Amino acid sequence: MKKELSKTYDPSDFEERIYSAWQEGGYFTPTVDPAKKSYTIVIPPPNITGQLHMGHALDNTLQDILIRYKRMSGYSTLWLPGTDHASIATEAKIVEAMRKEGLTKDDLGRDDFLERAWDWKEKYGGRIVEQLKKMGSSLDWTRERFTLDEGCSKAVREVFARLYEKGLIYRGERIINWCPHCKTSISNAEVEHVEQDSHFWHIRYPLVGGGGYVEIATTRPETLLGDTAVAVNPNDERYKDLIGKYVMLPLVGRRIPIVADEHAKLDKGTGCVKITPAHDPNDFLVGKRHGLAEINIMTDDGRMNELAGAKYCGMDRFACRTALVADLEAGGFLDHVEDYDNQVGHCYRCHEVVESRLSKQWFVKMKPLAEAAIEVVKDGRIKFVPERFTKTYMNWMENVHDWCISRQLWWGHRIPAWYCDDCGKITVSR
Repeated sequence: MKKELSKTYDPSDFEERIYSAWQEGGYFTPTVDPAKKSYTIVIPPPNITGQLHMGHALDNTLQDILIRYKRMSGYSTLWLPGTDHASIATEAKIVEAMRKEGLTKDDLGRDDFLERAWDWKEKYGGRIVEQLKKMGSSLDWTRERFTLDEGCSKAVREVFARLYEKGLIYRGERIINWCPHCKTSISNAEVEHVEQDSHFWHIRYPLVGGGGYVEIATTRPETLLGDTAVAVNPNDERYKDLIGKYVMLPLVGRRIPIVADEHAKLDKGTGCVKITPAHDPNDFLVGKRHGLAEINIMTDDGRMNELAGAKYCGMDRFACRTALVADLEAGGFLDHVEDYDNQVGHCYRCHEVVESRLSKQWFVKMKPLAEAAIEVVKDGRIKFVPERFTKTYMNWMENVHDWCISRQLWWGHRIPAWYCDDCGKITVSR
């Protein structure tokens, strides 16, 4: 008796059965064969923050095509599966879920919080694996990895220790990107710049001893409370006679110097730049060149601290901006306001406006590492397709900054450093 072919395709009749047969047959698990060429892809590990989307589906389909082609061409092929712990994103999701229960991280403590995080990983990491299998991805599941498993954790400690011993990792105070919502530092790559309607507030800084004022323009007037200088270009004829003199910081009453620095541009703004070393990366460098004080005026949740003054202490940074501008206007310090389209940095995970902030963190020295990465492109060992991306890559590598690698999170790799309270010594250990 002939069995009729169904008029509709029912994946449940075929896909799980066929995929199980592939796995049981070991068809995705390569053997080491010196007679064969090797071909390997390490999957870009999807974050365990939810489930796969169409972008994952496309990316993994392309990898599967390459792997299957090489396997059929006689290569010993490995497509290595794995998932990423995604420290910021995962912690943010768990904290949000806890908030609905009326709980905070401090309520739970580290150990109980991490228990929840591992439960999250089992739930969503398992879902991602099943989705990849449903797609028919020919991954070698006998070698599956997770970026917080024992092997990966050991590798992280080893690499950290090696780079530290070579002087390529250091701890220091520098300007970092700080997310007041996630309460952690984030790297430049984790900041998304969004165009927003903003303003340039033009503010008068009175000269000490009389004789008028200098005018500065800023998009962040609340940071005025942490100013420690005003910079002018050494070649600017308008202000040459003012170099070395002082202005009085409006509303604060702090006397700050006028310094000569090429950070102030002849053809940009008023030619006078307020310098806030603890809240701007360029100002931080100006401050180092001139030995200026670094006054951090904000708490880690984006509120003004006691160094901002009694009136503003405790205010949210944007509420402080509104109050400060009103006070500047009432005091006769606000010259005028100019509309301005500003590119404002936001945290790529929670979309909160990121704050530039002086903080003690761990950094990787990037320039020595970038040199080798530049060389392999220049000598042709690495080629970009399309070729136009070579220029983008080279521009990025040749202008790279030290990379902030520490995060103020409980979920993720812990930096293998121990601190002596008595003598201040740092011990990095595997």
